[in-house]
Amino acid sequence: MERTDFKERTVLKTPYIGGEPIKGTLVETIYRPDKAETMFAIWNGTSVRYEKSFPARDNEALVPYHASNSLVRNRILLLPSAAEEYGTKDSLVADIRRFIHRYVSMGGLFETISANYVLLTWLYDSFGTIPYLRVRGDFGSGKTRFLSVIGSLCFRSIFASGASTVSPLFHLTHAIKGSLVIDEADFRNSDMSSALTKILNNGNSKGFPVLRSEQVGKGKEFNPVAFDVFGPKIIATRGYYQDAALESRMISEDMGRNRPRADIPLHLPESFSLEAELLRNKLLMFRFKNLKRNAITQVTEGQLEPRINQIFAPLLSLIDNDSERSDIMDLIREYSHELSLDRSAHIEGHIIEVIKELWTGEALPLRAITDKLNEKYRADFQESVTGKRVGFSVRKLLNIRTRKRGGVFEILPTEQDRLALLFRRFGLEEAGASP
Repeated sequence: MERTDFKERTVLKTPYIGGEPIKGTLVETIYRPDKAETMFAIWNGTSVRYEKSFPARDNEALVPYHASNSLVRNRILLLPSAAEEYGTKDSLVADIRRFIHRYVSMGGLFETISANYVLLTWLYDSFGTIPYLRVRGDFGSGKTRFLSVIGSLCFRSIFASGASTVSPLFHLTHAIKGSLVIDEADFRNSDMSSALTKILNNGNSKGFPVLRSEQVGKGKEFNPVAFDVFGPKIIATRGYYQDAALESRMISEDMGRNRPRADIPLHLPESFSLEAELLRNKLLMFRFKNLKRNAITQVTEGQLEPRINQIFAPLLSLIDNDSERSDIMDLIREYSHELSLDRSAHIEGHIIEVIKELWTGEALPLRAITDKLNEKYRADFQESVTGKRVGFSVRKLLNIRTRKRGGVFEILPTEQDRLALLFRRFGLEEAGASP
């Protein structure tokens, strides 16, 4: 921040990337590469004007990030250069899809999803939850090309890699509030994995900042800082994440299944950057005209897993074409079915883990197991596990004997050996006597 002195007052200049500084007025930073300058595009609800600053208060003026800022200069942060008319929403999506198709080989359904996801990033702050877009594959499968093409169109794209250090990513996502594009996001380094997983686990829903301790002052005093990491994420990985909850946030494509098309250029042409810039300009106008629209928060078509319902609702809210909606609904049902199967496959392990924590060799009520299970894993399940389901898993799937005493079902003390066997089978330490 800098101060400008006038005869009567001092004006504080505050760097600003964009938002709604006053009700009814949207402001976004633009970058004009031909003049190497940044400005504000200001939307008053009916028209756009361009200014070098925006008066926030009597003694404060908001100013755009400077063109010499390394984020802008090195194209780590991509911005539009103006706000331009786009026609209709359908024609804009068609333009985006043609652009993607020209440079990336992928399945037709995922191409549709990707084009609409680009649109979604420009309205993401209208929603409480947003999915991530992820491609998987080995070297040479087209992952990086996908990120380059999709990322060049998304709202305030921030380009990073799995090799980036952690601190800048927290600061960038918090300050820019845009679309984080991460290549090689498998996180081989355990410290990096832990930090980036926090960003991804907290970043798909509003109101869940990540707390980190920042050093301040010469004495290097630690001060907790809340980083807002909510926003779109476009990710490339070689495999899956072990965290089922994190996996459920992804709309994914296996790039290895797509045969490269002969018409796709091996290298991006010089015209690519200008094409992407023109589309970003149309998308900025789309944001100005549509940010205040009513957002769909739930998919009402069929019985779906709550997490899948939550993840896909924002994307479906943008798709009007009946055929495309039908195809995506089929994909949603497939995702919902897979998540249900995964949950069934893993819940026994969670139950055994909880039993091990609570087991003392005395009778153990199933109600205590159910309460502890929901306390530990409610965020993963996205719903409460019932006592009936726990009882079924304990008796039928894990083959642990129970009895009913005083109206309460409990695991018998005589099940010590059976539990010891299960603790070992599920990779837990042995407890008590051996079988």
